[in-house]
Amino acid sequence: MKYEEKSLKRKAAELRIEIVDMITRAGSGHPGGSLSAIDLLTVLYYSIIKVDPQKPDWNERDRFVLSKGHAAPAIYAILADLGFFPKEKLTGLRQFGSILQGHPDMRKVPGIDISTGSLGQGLSVAVGMALAGKIDKKKYKVFALLGDGEIQEGQIWEASMAAAHYNLDNLCMAVDHNGLQIDGKIEDVMNPSPIEDKFISFGWKVKSIDGHSLKEIYDAWNWARSTENGKPSAIIAKTVKGKGVSFMENVVGFHGKAPTKEQGREALDSLKKALNGVK
Repeated sequence: MKYEEKSLKRKAAELRIEIVDMITRAGSGHPGGSLSAIDLLTVLYYSIIKVDPQKPDWNERDRFVLSKGHAAPAIYAILADLGFFPKEKLTGLRQFGSILQGHPDMRKVPGIDISTGSLGQGLSVAVGMALAGKIDKKKYKVFALLGDGEIQEGQIWEASMAAAHYNLDNLCMAVDHNGLQIDGKIEDVMNPSPIEDKFISFGWKVKSIDGHSLKEIYDAWNWARSTENGKPSAIIAKTVKGKGVSFMENVVGFHGKAPTKEQGREALDSLKKALNGVK
């Protein structure tokens, strides 16, 4: 698929507005990690992944696993924009009876391939999907997005070992490396560094990028998707928690706290100005 810088930049700006708006309305949610991940997901869904909003269960589609399930607002904004479900449903985030709960539910939300939320489990599911694709001789790719705090979980490394052992070169994984988790800096809580070296030692091909450079993201997803040498691919994307909203950037408190109504208005004003400034 083609890379179009301006359209992707505009789309990412629009999606940031949706994320902040729905979390502010809900008065609950995880803005920091949703905003840090949205550039990675924008490029993936608008330039890379093979899905069909009219046929969300299409057997030949690529699969996506949001292992860091608390970043659900980011994927909800994208799926609604693509037409998997009506945009009006975004206003129901985290409301009783809504399909859009705090973590993705595959039974309720079209376009969600697996329910996630318990950190550390998503990569195992992605490995299972990729292995099934190999066994069934399918051409689909499996994409996954992990948090850098999440890779403190031991299950991540069991899954990583399995992915390399079974030569899952149809598995494309990215780590949203924003450096912060709910309890503070990842290096203080349980330092996973050097992340790149760990995945290399487990038998993965690894590429490090700026997780807010749309061109680097596009090149990296393409690199991961086209790799067919028997190794799974890992993209380590350096990002900024709360990217795009100045008072949220690199502030650990906004990992899982919604902005106040006043903060939400301030954030939306700045995001709309940023959108209008896209050239």
